[in-house]
Amino acid sequence: MKNLNRFLMMLALIGGLTACNDQLNVVNPNNQTTYDFGESESELQEAVIACYNRIRLEGSFARVGYTMDAVRGDEVWNSSQQWYLAYDNLNSPGTIDIGDQWIWRDWYHVVNRTNFVLSKVDAVEMSQESYNEIAGQALFLRSLAYYHLSTYYQTVPLITDYASYSDINTMYAPNNTQDEVFDQIEIDLALAMEMLPSRDKGGEWAQGRATSGAAAGYMARVLMFRHKFSEAYAILKDIIGGKYGHYALTADYGDNFREGSPYENNVESLFEVQFLDYGTGGTDEEWTPVNISSEATQGHAVESNYASQELGSWGDLAGSPWLYNLFIKESSTDGRLDPRLYWTLVTYEDEYSTYTNQKTAAYPNGDPRSNVVYKNEITRTPLSNNAQGGISIAKFTNARNNIYSSITNGLHCGVNLRMMRYSDVLLRAAECENEINGPTQTAIDYINQVRHRVALPDLKLADFPSADALFEQIANVERPKEFGCENGRGIDLLRWGFFYDQGRLNQLIEHGYYKRDGTASTEELTAETADDSSFNYYYKGHEYFPIFQSTLNANPHLEGNSANKNEDNGPAFREKYNIRPVVQ
Repeated sequence: MKNLNRFLMMLALIGGLTACNDQLNVVNPNNQTTYDFGESESELQEAVIACYNRIRLEGSFARVGYTMDAVRGDEVWNSSQQWYLAYDNLNSPGTIDIGDQWIWRDWYHVVNRTNFVLSKVDAVEMSQESYNEIAGQALFLRSLAYYHLSTYYQTVPLITDYASYSDINTMYAPNNTQDEVFDQIEIDLALAMEMLPSRDKGGEWAQGRATSGAAAGYMARVLMFRHKFSEAYAILKDIIGGKYGHYALTADYGDNFREGSPYENNVESLFEVQFLDYGTGGTDEEWTPVNISSEATQGHAVESNYASQELGSWGDLAGSPWLYNLFIKESSTDGRLDPRLYWTLVTYEDEYSTYTNQKTAAYPNGDPRSNVVYKNEITRTPLSNNAQGGISIAKFTNARNNIYSSITNGLHCGVNLRMMRYSDVLLRAAECENEINGPTQTAIDYINQVRHRVALPDLKLADFPSADALFEQIANVERPKEFGCENGRGIDLLRWGFFYDQGRLNQLIEHGYYKRDGTASTEELTAETADDSSFNYYYKGHEYFPIFQSTLNANPHLEGNSANKNEDNGPAFREKYNIRPVVQ
């Protein structure tokens, strides 16, 4: 009996050890690596979502990656005269991390993840439709990353092979020229345009993912950056004609800046960055590039920079007096001001009460008393951004949305950032038509479609005797009023060559005039009446941001760009492209 008991105990022990060995061989699904992940269609779908996650970091679009381009332009200035100052003045020494490092860091996160997806997708068995959707999204997001990297940092390493990260000699890549980077962007977008479904597919494709229309819109932007106007125009006309799905202007301009499913991913939006509606996410503010907390707020902090300090925000950035006066100079056909003014800047003109229940959303709910945050400021015209002064910015803030009772700083704003709208397609089509054929009625008609929405009188061809004159209207009237304080103005100034012509640079200085008197100055400022202009401090080459010095130190193959070297890009630009002269 004792021997039998011993034998049974030995069998139990062996069985237990065997069971333990079986358990040890099970893969922990919470501890997978890039070596054993991405081997199925479902895993690659998850990896694509992870790519989208990276475009919502602080250096991509959650704050500085969005606002740095606005402050680089002439519609916005650094009213706090602090954090953004070196980027407003275009003279960063290359040792400030918010612009020299964070944007670089976070967009290369996108490059890394999209390269991972593209390295895996060919080996996984799936339908052609699924393949096109997965690969097409990765290609679009990689092109989006390189578009912003190159328009911020000019000459950046072009890494398209995921295997490059496994070898220190290829991981530390050298600079590529801007043309080489843009060549790759064109290749990626051309594929994405063919592979991705249109927005008409519906479902989640119409609710925030990249579509063929998004790829086509960005392709037009890339081609126009390189002055390939004929190629860009053909794509823009295809978008207008419905080849990539149905797009149209919203009846209410304000619907492009509201939060909530009735307004976001609307008929005008070619591509927008998705953020959770205010209060629906968690409480963790993930400012680091980790961004993996299940309790993350999943919002952005653009409002923290745009809204007034008086209302609890940081108030770093303000609209320029030049932009304000653009709106004041022209009235709608019913005699009131262009309603885009109220969505762009926080101001309450004498006529403001006449907008009740109109499609301008100057009053969030048709009642001026309903805006609990701004109701005490309605008599202030306009609202000052901080103690230094400046006009508080309304776009992508609670100023007209009236979602919450008090501004909360940080990553809480849930208004999706509309990165490309159909109005941009129309105004770019007008610009291409003008570049190719000179001022024509076709170009005027494209512009008038955008003006009709806000009841502005039609432009007349007879008022524009030259292509230069119509370009001036597009560049310095129509585009600033439609897209004022949005991401993209700085990129426009680059592609137009405004930093490389003295007349244009003088014009930027005039647009950038501001006062530091603690008020929201609305007068048309001159060199004599202004306190300063951020463009007075511009260093040649600093229309691009320098590559962070620590990044240069860590990578022996990497060289500084024109901003690191204070190098004039004007001669090279003028050799390739035309710069249109100033027309008063």
